[in-house]
Amino acid sequence: MKKLLLGGFVGGLLIFIWQTISWTALPLHKVEYQKANNQDSIIQFLSSQFTSTGQYSIPRADENATAEEMEKAQQDLQGKPWAVVSYHSAYTTDMTNNILRGLITSIIAALFVCWVVMKQANATCSITALSVVLIGIAGYLFIPYSQHIWFETPDATSNFIDAIVAWSLCGIWLGWWLNKK
Repeated sequence: MKKLLLGGFVGGLLIFIWQTISWTALPLHKVEYQKANNQDSIIQFLSSQFTSTGQYSIPRADENATAEEMEKAQQDLQGKPWAVVSYHSAYTTDMTNNILRGLITSIIAALFVCWVVMKQANATCSITALSVVLIGIAGYLFIPYSQHIWFETPDATSNFIDAIVAWSLCGIWLGWWLNKK
């Protein structure tokens, strides 16, 4: 139990530290949040259109549209501009809750991965480390890369780097920790 808890805690901490560096000290994610021209006018217009916080796909057929109406809407959209807008009705500078949730999420993910790799019989340090990295890449492929495929998000490379570095750090730690005699 000690190996699992300490392994997951330190592994999650390493992942969280990398995420912090990746988002704050490095320009890795700048492509995801570019400044728009006329941003004050844009946000004023969006505020007049959206009634609540949410993510909006624009343009989009009405949710009650028939299959034929949806198909026609897709055909009419072909070759035209489109957007996915994440709208928030109020900005807050307090990051305490986000930081705590991010740290806890990283620790829980590392605990899950630690538990899985602890079930490997006769695993070496390198097999443990490689297993952890492959689990991290699987998570990347399923979530951020799938988003990139369907919504053409600009973050495929930055999220791939995050997955490789964060899970490599965790994998190296777990490879050493779990195979320590």
